[in-house]
Amino acid sequence: MAPVLEKKLLGAAGTGDTMENSNEDDEGQNLWSSILSEVSTRSSSKLPSGKNILLFGEDGSGKTTLMSKLQGAEHNKKGRGLEYLYLNVQDEDRDDLTRCSVWILDGDLYHKGLLKFAVTAESLKDSLAVFVVDMSRPWTIMESLQKWTSVLREHVDKLKIAPEEMKEMEQSMVKAFQEYVEPEESTPASPQRRAPAAGGEDESVLLPLGDNVLTHNLGIPVLIVCTKCDAVSVLEKEHDYKEEHFDFIQSHIRRFCLQYGAGLIYTSVKEEKNLDLLYKFMVHKIYDFQFTTPALVVEKDAVFIPSGWDNDKKIAILHENFTTVRPEDPFEDFITKPPVRKLVHDKEISAEDEQIFLMKQQVCLVCKKMDYRFNIRFLHSESPVRSASGSPRQRTRHESANSIVHSGNQHVMT
Repeated sequence: MAPVLEKKLLGAAGTGDTMENSNEDDEGQNLWSSILSEVSTRSSSKLPSGKNILLFGEDGSGKTTLMSKLQGAEHNKKGRGLEYLYLNVQDEDRDDLTRCSVWILDGDLYHKGLLKFAVTAESLKDSLAVFVVDMSRPWTIMESLQKWTSVLREHVDKLKIAPEEMKEMEQSMVKAFQEYVEPEESTPASPQRRAPAAGGEDESVLLPLGDNVLTHNLGIPVLIVCTKCDAVSVLEKEHDYKEEHFDFIQSHIRRFCLQYGAGLIYTSVKEEKNLDLLYKFMVHKIYDFQFTTPALVVEKDAVFIPSGWDNDKKIAILHENFTTVRPEDPFEDFITKPPVRKLVHDKEISAEDEQIFLMKQQVCLVCKKMDYRFNIRFLHSESPVRSASGSPRQRTRHESANSIVHSGNQHVMT
C-alpha cells in the first residue's frame, strides 16, 4: 500500500507544479499583452507626420526671418522661389518629437506656380496657411492680404478635391470657429499638452455664424501675422500716426480675418514680442495641443486674437475712438503711402590738420599782399601828361582825307 500512497502523493505534487506553471504562463501572457497594448497606444497617439505650414507675403515682410527665429537658427538667409524649413515639435507628456514642414513662397507672383510642390490634394488637409504683413508699411497690408489669399484660393481650386471631401473640411472649420471657448488662465494643463478628446456629442448649442464670417472658407486653418510691430513708434514720430490710425488698421484686418475664420497676432522679431505665443498657437492649430492664452487687445503693438473669439460687436469697440474717419471708409484713403523723400547722404567731414590749415591761411595772406602791391605799382607806372606842343595826336579820318586831297592838288599844279 505504501507505494500506491507514494504514487498518489507524487501525482498530487505534479498537479500542483502544473497549476503553478499554468499561472506563470497566464501572468506572462498578460504582461506581454499589456506591453503590446501600451506600445500600440503610444504608436497611435504619436505626433502625426506630414504637417505643413504655408507662408505667404511680400518681399521684405519678414517671412524667412520670422521662421528662422522660431527655428532657433542663427542665420536667416533668404532664398528664392520656394523655401523649405522645418520646426521641431515636441510633446513633453509623451516624450515624442516630430518635424513640421514650413514652405515659404517668394513675394514675386512669378513663382506662385511652385505651390504645386508644397500643397497637394492629399496634403491640404494637414496644412496651416499663414499670411504675413508688414506693419512698418501699413499702407500695403490690405492689398497684400487680398493678393495672397487669392493666390491660395486659385491653387486650391485647381487641386480638384472631391466636393464631399472639401465640404467636410469646410464644415470642420465652421465647427472649430463655433466651438471656441475662452480659456481660463487658471487651467493647470501645460500649453504643450494635447487637448483631451471630447467624449460623446457636445450638448452645448452652437450659435450661427455672422453675416461676414467664413464667407471665404479655405477648408484649412488660417493665421494672419503682422511683423515689425516695433515700427509703431516710428510711424507715430515720422508719419504722425495717432491711436485712430492703428485702430483703423486693426479694424480692417480683423474684419478680413472674420471672412477667412483666421486668427491674428502682432509680432516683433527685433523686440522678441509674441514669438513664443505664435509658436504655441500654430502648434495648437496643427497638432491640437492644449492652448490657454486668451485674446490680447490692450496693447496696440502686441495684439492677439484667436480664431473664433472675434465678432462684429467686439470690432465695433474700436470705432468708438474714430473722429476723422468712418469704419466703412476705404483703407487706402486713410492709410496712405507717404511721399517718397529724396535721400540726402550726409558726407563725413573730417577736421583738417591745424598746421596745414595755418599754412594755407598764410599763403592766402601772402597772395593778397602781393596783389595789393602789384595794384599800387600799376597805378604809379601810368605815363604822365605831356606838354601840348610835344604831344602826338592821332589824325582823324576827315583830316587824313583832306591832307591827301591837298597834296594831290599841289602835285597837279606843279
